Amino acid sequence: QVQLVESGGGLVQPGGSLRLSCAASGIIVRINGMGWYRQAPGKERELVASISSGSSTTYEDSVKGRFTISRDNAKNTVYLQMNSLKPDDTAVYYCYAEVVTYRSTEDYWGQGTQVTVSS
Repeated sequence: QVQLVESGGGLVQPGGSLRLSCAASGIIVRINGMGWYRQAPGKERELVASISSGSSTTYEDSVKGRFTISRDNAKNTVYLQMNSLKPDDTAVYYCYAEVVTYRSTEDYWGQGTQVTVSS
Protein backbone atom coordinates (compact mmCIF):
# COMPACT_ATOMS: atom_id res chain seq x y z
CA GLN A 1 0.00 0.00 0.00
CA VAL A 2 1.44 3.35 -1.07
CA GLN A 3 0.62 6.45 0.92
CA LEU A 4 1.38 10.12 0.34
CA VAL A 5 1.48 12.30 3.43
CA GLU A 6 1.53 16.07 3.13
CA SER A 7 2.66 18.70 5.60
CA GLY A 8 3.43 22.39 5.77
CA GLY A 9 0.15 24.17 5.12
CA GLY A 10 -1.24 26.92 7.30
CA LEU A 11 -2.20 30.55 7.59
CA VAL A 12 0.18 33.18 6.24
CA GLN A 13 -0.04 36.89 5.53
CA PRO A 14 0.13 38.22 1.96
CA GLY A 15 3.75 38.36 0.84
CA GLY A 16 4.72 35.54 3.16
CA SER A 17 6.15 32.10 2.43
CA LEU A 18 5.27 28.49 3.08
CA ARG A 19 6.94 25.21 2.18
CA LEU A 20 4.82 22.15 1.49
CA SER A 21 6.21 18.64 1.70
CA CYS A 22 4.78 15.36 0.48
CA ALA A 23 6.41 12.05 1.35
CA ALA A 24 5.54 8.75 -0.30
CA SER A 25 5.86 5.51 1.63
CA GLY A 26 5.28 1.84 0.91
CA ILE A 27 6.86 -0.73 -1.37
CA ILE A 28 8.00 1.57 -4.16
CA VAL A 29 10.15 0.60 -7.10
CA ARG A 30 10.43 4.14 -8.36
CA ILE A 31 8.43 7.34 -8.75
CA ASN A 32 7.94 8.96 -12.12
CA GLY A 33 6.25 12.37 -12.19
CA MET A 34 5.27 14.21 -9.02
CA GLY A 35 3.47 17.45 -8.48
CA TRP A 36 0.95 19.66 -6.78
CA TYR A 37 -2.64 20.58 -7.57
CA ARG A 38 -4.82 23.03 -5.72
CA GLN A 39 -8.53 23.59 -5.38
CA ALA A 40 -10.11 26.78 -4.14
CA PRO A 41 -13.75 26.95 -2.98
CA GLY A 42 -16.09 26.94 -5.96
CA LYS A 43 -13.27 26.37 -8.44
CA GLU A 44 -11.95 23.37 -10.31
CA ARG A 45 -8.78 21.64 -9.25
CA GLU A 46 -5.80 23.04 -11.15
CA LEU A 47 -2.25 21.89 -11.67
CA VAL A 48 0.15 24.21 -9.86
CA ALA A 49 3.51 22.60 -10.60
CA SER A 50 4.98 19.30 -11.71
CA ILE A 51 8.42 17.71 -11.77
CA SER A 52 9.56 14.74 -13.80
CA SER A 53 11.86 11.96 -12.68
CA GLY A 54 14.62 13.87 -14.44
CA SER A 55 13.69 17.06 -12.55
CA SER A 56 12.15 18.91 -15.48
CA THR A 57 9.56 21.30 -14.11
CA THR A 58 6.37 23.01 -15.25
CA TYR A 59 4.37 25.75 -13.53
CA GLU A 60 0.95 27.28 -13.81
CA ASP A 61 1.33 30.81 -15.15
CA SER A 62 0.14 32.62 -12.03
CA VAL A 63 2.80 31.02 -9.82
CA LYS A 64 5.82 31.32 -12.12
CA GLY A 65 8.63 33.16 -10.39
CA ARG A 66 7.02 32.72 -6.97
CA PHE A 67 6.76 28.95 -6.46
CA THR A 68 9.51 26.36 -6.80
CA ILE A 69 8.95 22.63 -6.99
CA SER A 70 11.72 20.19 -6.13
CA ARG A 71 12.12 16.55 -5.18
CA ASP A 72 14.40 14.31 -3.15
CA ASN A 73 14.37 10.91 -4.80
CA ALA A 74 16.20 9.25 -1.91
CA LYS A 75 13.36 10.29 0.40
CA ASN A 76 10.52 9.84 -2.15
CA THR A 77 9.51 13.39 -1.30
CA VAL A 78 8.33 16.36 -3.31
CA TYR A 79 8.40 19.95 -2.07
CA LEU A 80 6.67 23.18 -3.04
CA GLN A 81 8.34 26.37 -1.88
CA MET A 82 5.80 29.17 -2.09
CA ASN A 83 6.99 32.76 -1.84
CA SER A 84 5.25 36.11 -2.26
CA LEU A 85 1.95 34.48 -1.46
CA LYS A 86 -1.26 36.20 -2.49
CA PRO A 87 -4.85 35.80 -1.27
CA ASP A 88 -5.64 34.12 -4.62
CA ASP A 89 -3.27 31.30 -3.62
CA THR A 90 -5.69 30.28 -0.88
CA ALA A 91 -6.76 26.70 -1.56
CA VAL A 92 -6.39 23.10 -0.51
CA TYR A 93 -3.16 21.80 -2.01
CA TYR A 94 -2.88 18.17 -3.06
CA CYS A 95 0.28 16.34 -4.02
CA TYR A 96 0.36 13.45 -6.45
CA ALA A 97 2.90 10.92 -7.59
CA GLU A 98 3.00 8.37 -10.36
CA VAL A 99 4.31 5.40 -8.42
CA VAL A 100 5.72 2.22 -9.87
CA THR A 101 5.31 -0.84 -7.64
CA TYR A 102 5.91 -4.50 -8.40
CA ARG A 103 2.21 -4.81 -9.28
CA SER A 104 1.35 -1.70 -11.21
CA THR A 105 1.98 1.93 -12.11
CA GLU A 106 -0.64 4.22 -10.60
CA ASP A 107 -1.25 7.79 -9.54
CA TYR A 108 -1.50 8.32 -5.79
CA TRP A 109 -2.75 11.42 -4.00
CA GLY A 110 -2.11 13.10 -0.70
CA GLN A 111 -4.90 13.97 1.70
CA GLY A 112 -4.68 17.69 1.01
CA THR A 113 -3.34 20.55 3.10
CA GLN A 114 -5.02 23.92 3.56
CA VAL A 115 -3.13 27.06 2.61
CA THR A 116 -4.78 30.32 3.63
CA VAL A 117 -3.30 33.68 2.66
CA SER A 118 -4.95 36.46 4.60
CA SER A 119 -4.13 39.50 6.67
